[in-house]
Amino acid sequence: MFLGVAIVFSLIFVGAPMAISRLTGAHKPDPAKLSEYECGFPAFEDSRDQFDVRFYLVAILFIIFDLEVAFLFPWAVSLMGVGWASWIAMMIFLTELTLGLVYAWQKGALEWE
Repeated sequence: MFLGVAIVFSLIFVGAPMAISRLTGAHKPDPAKLSEYECGFPAFEDSRDQFDVRFYLVAILFIIFDLEVAFLFPWAVSLMGVGWASWIAMMIFLTELTLGLVYAWQKGALEWE
């Protein structure tokens, strides 16, 4: 029963929009739509090609600073009720992240050629 419900919902939420877009003419591929826009470099033929490590470093740094904002916003909203211990803990957290950014910057992780 669960498998049947899953198949029905997948057909509704995945298959129906795809079928409707084909029927209404929204599916018109052209070279601009098919070009690579996510990663910035052309697709490769061999899946064993090596990537530049800096690509992954920039991605990891983005995730780290994105999480920093995710922690910083709720803390800032509730700042009046949490006291000095919370403020000191957040300053330690921000100092550690700043030191990590300075280290990555000095090592050239943010430089792109």
